[in-house]
This record gives sequence, C-alpha cells and structure tokens, in this order.
Amino acid sequence: MITVKNAESHLKDKIGEDTDDVKKVWETFKDFCKEPVEGEEDKEILFQCGVYDFTGKELFHLDFVRQFTVYEEDEYSRMEHLHCEFLFKPTDEISKLEIGEWSMDYEDIDDFFNHIENLQEFKIPLNLRPIKTEIYQEEV
Repeated sequence: MITVKNAESHLKDKIGEDTDDVKKVWETFKDFCKEPVEGEEDKEILFQCGVYDFTGKELFHLDFVRQFTVYEEDEYSRMEHLHCEFLFKPTDEISKLEIGEWSMDYEDIDDFFNHIENLQEFKIPLNLRPIKTEIYQEEV
C-alpha cells in the first residue's frame, strides 16, 4: 500500500520520464488520486493555477496537488502536499488565468475531475509545453 512517505516516489515511478507532457501527467495523476494511501480518510485534491513569482521570476504555475493529513497515534501531526507543477512563460492568453479548486467541494472525485477538465484554466495550458516541471512533496 502507498504511504505518505513513499507517495512522491510512487507517483514519479508511475509518470516516468515524460514529465513535460501535461496531458499524460494529468491522466496519471488522476489515477494516482484514486489509489488508497495508508491512513487517508478523505481524498483532498487541489487544482490551482496563476502567475506567481515564487521562483523570483513571474511565471505561470499549473499545479495538481494531493493533500495528505498525517496523524501520529490518532493525533493530528501535519499536512503534506504532493505537487505536479508545471511552469510556463506568461503569455497574454495564460496570464489572465487564475483559480484554486478543491475536490472536497464535490460529491465524487470523478465529478471534480470532470469539472476541472472543462475549465479554461485547465484547457488552455494543457497543450502548451512547460519550461519546467517539478514533482515534489512538502510539509505545509
């Protein structure tokens, strides 16, 4: 079974080397989100995008996130985010896009995924080539 500790390596193995193919990574990410993770009570998935200067330079960030709430001995310990993040040079078309949508607002994970796939914030950057892709897990 997947654990929070090995979730990042598991997802990286599933995606393989072709991390610049946003469509492929999205499909793999969706499958990964349906896999159970030890200790996970609820699926907490975030889709977000926008222009930010987190890197010191303004770039468009397209980010698929799976959030894990970690408990130790039945006590809340922390949250961790596993990101599939794509960075793009901001263009007029994508610079206007900004959104953050959580799966918890939907009855079913597939309803959430269908909603995301119909958003312009998803559709427009989907066919662009990122300048950088990062898959990483962090404590938040």
